[in-house]
Amino acid sequence: MHLPMKSTPAERREARKKVEAAGLVLMGGGVIYIKNNEDEIRDVFEYAKDAGMPTIISSPDPQALDGVEKSAKQYDLRIAIHNHGPGDKRYPSPLDVLRLVKDRDARMGLCIDVGHTVRLGEEPVSVIEKCASRLYDFHMKDVTVATANGKAIEVGKGVIDIPAVLKALIRVKYSHHVALEYEANADDPMPGVKGSIAYIRRVLAGI
Repeated sequence: MHLPMKSTPAERREARKKVEAAGLVLMGGGVIYIKNNEDEIRDVFEYAKDAGMPTIISSPDPQALDGVEKSAKQYDLRIAIHNHGPGDKRYPSPLDVLRLVKDRDARMGLCIDVGHTVRLGEEPVSVIEKCASRLYDFHMKDVTVATANGKAIEVGKGVIDIPAVLKALIRVKYSHHVALEYEANADDPMPGVKGSIAYIRRVLAGI
């Protein structure tokens, strides 16, 4: 974790200064797990506010959603609840998140993890279109097979139709963050990161 949750407000503000001084824009932080505890919810939002995060990518306890929504309004920060596919008891699919947030404050939304979505057997373009109005973050990756056994692989070398996914994001006028989440080869990730980014750029150049 680059900026620990237990950091002080001063440490967070110092980190924010370094990010801004480098000419970077911090898009969000997460995945942050949130328990149904008023003090913990407040601490998460204070953390995000101090660091300058406009969006909290999270996986809150479902029982915490009322408190999270209250804080999202109070702090004027977006919540993007992340799906984790097969094995996730709370939010396996982005559609599970959508059902829980669609009638809540507009700051309550979701982060689609396209890899976990495909591992669940869902068609990502359809999911993007259904969730577009509440889609506030997007985790881009590729997987080896479209089943629960799918493993992370360099983007463009797996089974996900990345051009179709990018076209869908453009079609729904998605205007938030697309994060490359490369989870293969943890000991030497940079070749895969570079290859993934190069592939995505080639696809975008052709759209």
